[in-house]
Amino acid sequence: MNKSENNKPVVCVFCSSSADVSNAIKTAGADFGRLLAENGFALLYGGTTCGLMKVVADAHKKAGGKLIGVIPEYMIERGINHPDLDEMHSVEDLRPRKQAMLDKSDYIVALPGGIGTYDEFFDLLTLKQLKRHSKPMFLLNTDGYFKPLLALFQHGIEHKTIKAENLELFQSLATPEEVLRSIRNSALAKTLS
Repeated sequence: MNKSENNKPVVCVFCSSSADVSNAIKTAGADFGRLLAENGFALLYGGTTCGLMKVVADAHKKAGGKLIGVIPEYMIERGINHPDLDEMHSVEDLRPRKQAMLDKSDYIVALPGGIGTYDEFFDLLTLKQLKRHSKPMFLLNTDGYFKPLLALFQHGIEHKTIKAENLELFQSLATPEEVLRSIRNSALAKTLS
């Protein structure tokens, strides 16, 4: 298991850099960040003070959590790195950022987000499909945000462009509590195997 410097399991979170997301999405993001801290998980994310990313990070830190950021150098130069990071790992660009986030985490969770979030989630989902990693992956499907994406998966299955078993590579769950429960169940299964 990957551990932070505090010996805590690490949850990687991908989410929106927009501050204009709905209150329901912000509340769920903050709840998830807080729950991770309260249950002994470190939070690894993109390391900035932008949008939903900041909401999740601030809630985690306020609850006493360990906050780890992986951030491209040009974003550090722009001064948008979170000032309260316990660990900051600088990388050259977005591609090595995704690899570093995969390498340093035990679990991967996508919250509602835009193109960057989809890119990050699908990149790591593709690697999992190719058996390049076996880390549990989750969508936090707040307010049915990912419903169109899940419908697209079904559309692909119907048209034989996606194998039905690929839906087993991740779980879509409606609440922060359900995602946390699944993460804890995955951790328990690892210790028993």
